[in-house]
Amino acid sequence: MGILNMIRGQLIDVIEWTDNSGKTMVHKYDMNGKEIMMGAQLTVRESQCAIFVNEGQLADIFEPGRYELSTSNMPIMTALKSWKFGFNSPFKSDVYFVNTKQFLDMKWGTSNPVMMRDAEFGMIRLRAFGIYSFKVSDPETFLKQVFGTADLFTVDGVEGQIKRTIVSGLSDAIAESKIPALDLAANYEELSQYALKAINPKIAGLGLTLCSFIIENISLPEEVEKSMDKRTSMGVLGNLDQYAKYQAAEAMREAANNDSGSMAGMGAGMGAGAAIGQMFAQSFAAQQQAAPAAAPAPVSQKAGTTACPACGAQIPSGTKFCPECGAKQNASSFCSNCGAAIPQGTKFCPECGTKQ
Repeated sequence: MGILNMIRGQLIDVIEWTDNSGKTMVHKYDMNGKEIMMGAQLTVRESQCAIFVNEGQLADIFEPGRYELSTSNMPIMTALKSWKFGFNSPFKSDVYFVNTKQFLDMKWGTSNPVMMRDAEFGMIRLRAFGIYSFKVSDPETFLKQVFGTADLFTVDGVEGQIKRTIVSGLSDAIAESKIPALDLAANYEELSQYALKAINPKIAGLGLTLCSFIIENISLPEEVEKSMDKRTSMGVLGNLDQYAKYQAAEAMREAANNDSGSMAGMGAGMGAGAAIGQMFAQSFAAQQQAAPAAAPAPVSQKAGTTACPACGAQIPSGTKFCPECGAKQNASSFCSNCGAAIPQGTKFCPECGTKQ
């Protein structure tokens, strides 16, 4: 029994791996100089796959599940080692566990500004940052192209490559979308979709897939931001004429409250007063131009005369035709005091009571 236990101690009968770091992409199972027992139990958890490598050559790949290793479920290894059917002896092989889960909350950002041609501002430089997630979509390709022969591989090994690819893909996405610089903030989702399409083909050759790409912010150049602020301010202020008057009035009030008595303060107050006076004059003139022409004020009447309704000239009461313009006069008379129309022969004006 002692010899059997010693022999059994040199064999591996359970193969499994759990990741506690959350960043491991590939883990080489530690054989510790032992051989794998034919019929050993292999456990591959969800978001994992196990790859057997025979003398540097990739062999069988196992998806999530529980397996009892045998020649029937290891066809490539059986062929590479020229095993006969029913082979039960222990064997040596490297076993790699590849993490196929999504690696989340990976940050990206532009270390250098990205050039963009804008129809309104010309060539401008943009800075952007956000997060992304990715996973190993093709474990076999990833092992061949990226992993190599190391015992452990983490996200740090591909993070730099993906970030640089993202910046390049974002530049292509902005150029292809043709979104104006002033509208970029309202189209982050559209740009993200463009970026996914541009980036994934570039990293597919590494066995990787970008699952999500989120733009948190795109910073415009300072001069472009100032232009946007001015436009926003104009839209918020609305009537700039009224705002200018308000500002001038506030300046005049502050100058009046200045107790320093300095010549500079007096000059500022006089300048503000002159400016607001000019604004009020211009406003009054504009109001006069906009106001409809007022009807001419009635001309006071002289005793024994009345005003011609056509030209306003003073003519003797009872005249049938105006001697100035020839207009026919109304049959009624007019009050000698207030000018109100009264019937012919009226002795007292019904409006003001003046004797006629």
